[in-house]
Amino acid sequence: MSNAGYAQERETTEGKVFTVTGGDWDSIVSGVDPLHDERIVVNMGPQHPSTHGVLRLVLEMEGETVTEARLVVGYLHTGIEKNMEYRTWTQGSTFVTRMDYLAPIFNETAYSLAVEKLLGIEDQVTERANTIRVLMMELNRISSHLVWLATTGMELGALSMMIYGFREREFILDIFEMITGLRMNMAYVRPGGVSQDVPDTAIVKIREFLDFMPKRLKEYEDLLSGQPIWTARTKGVAVLDVTGCVALGVTGPVLRSSGLAWDLRKTMPYCGYETYDFEVPTQPEGDVFARYLVRLAEIRESLKIIEQALDRLKPGPVMVEDRKIAWPAQLALGNDGLGNSLEHVAHIMGQSMESLIHHFKLVTEGFRVPAGQVYVPIEGPRGELGAHVISDGGTRPFRVHMREPSFVNLQAIPAMAEGGLLADVIAGGASLDPVMGGCDR
Repeated sequence: MSNAGYAQERETTEGKVFTVTGGDWDSIVSGVDPLHDERIVVNMGPQHPSTHGVLRLVLEMEGETVTEARLVVGYLHTGIEKNMEYRTWTQGSTFVTRMDYLAPIFNETAYSLAVEKLLGIEDQVTERANTIRVLMMELNRISSHLVWLATTGMELGALSMMIYGFREREFILDIFEMITGLRMNMAYVRPGGVSQDVPDTAIVKIREFLDFMPKRLKEYEDLLSGQPIWTARTKGVAVLDVTGCVALGVTGPVLRSSGLAWDLRKTMPYCGYETYDFEVPTQPEGDVFARYLVRLAEIRESLKIIEQALDRLKPGPVMVEDRKIAWPAQLALGNDGLGNSLEHVAHIMGQSMESLIHHFKLVTEGFRVPAGQVYVPIEGPRGELGAHVISDGGTRPFRVHMREPSFVNLQAIPAMAEGGLLADVIAGGASLDPVMGGCDR
């Protein structure tokens, strides 16, 4: 039997060895028509400063014009969804938070809402826990958009924007650290509520952020909106109209920048978003500049939501009452990080042997979730982030699959890039705001 098309093999003293080569690149280059001297193949990435992570673009060019664009993903594969099948339901938060690492709170919330739906405890989640979730998500939305603004500015030549964007994001990460003990990948939102309450010192820092951030946004606009290089690189570039967005499943700011006001916080509310007063910004042009305007407007709307959340942050529990689910309980931030408070440990140890056994089994085995499957979508910074979770009635997920907006939105790159210039591939790809940790989870 011929092994043409397969890797070459040879026998050695250590066994059979295969010689693996880049077949995809060879096949593309070998298909180049020698009569067309102008046609070349450019391999952009995966180690490239302007592909927003380890994304590879194989571009066929005629001069400076892109005739065909192929995307190659998978360089950041982590196997998070499969790993979750071997951990308890609560430990799942520690895994999902690392998918889209610029939006950890959203990953945790989507997953936790899905588990709560399987448990049938959506109505038992406390008002304070839901308010804290909204507060943290909107802070996270701003920090994510700031990274987009900073990195896209750098890629198109506005180097100052990189410094300013990360300066403000650093302030938000300081707030996250005060509340959760970590700057990123916090595993803060968990099935049943959140891991611990928001300290008063963090409230003061958030109000300080609300005070100065509108002025900073005005500075960004003064820096970019009328700048001739910025407008030349973004206006009329990488246009994708609403029909193209819907056909490709594109959601989030990219969809709204083509004129469709589709935001799951309004159309399919969760965590009490229907009780908040905010607008859904849109722009009709569907180009890179429109996506820039939409994201700036979304930051302003998030600031409004954060202020409302602070005003309604009433005292109360931050986890459901059911002690079979509410683990870990009574957490505290100590010198050695996040853990059970010493008072809580002393209470468990001194109460009764049964209490100690129950705590031990809950921590090591976890709680059981009734058999079934659910799909819960939320509005992440990049679009619809959905959690499809299946339980077989055990203490671990049977299957978890996330509908990741970065992965779906990347389909739009060929539609935006082909027929345009090579330089516009950078602007168009950046305007999608892909995060490869989420794409390759």
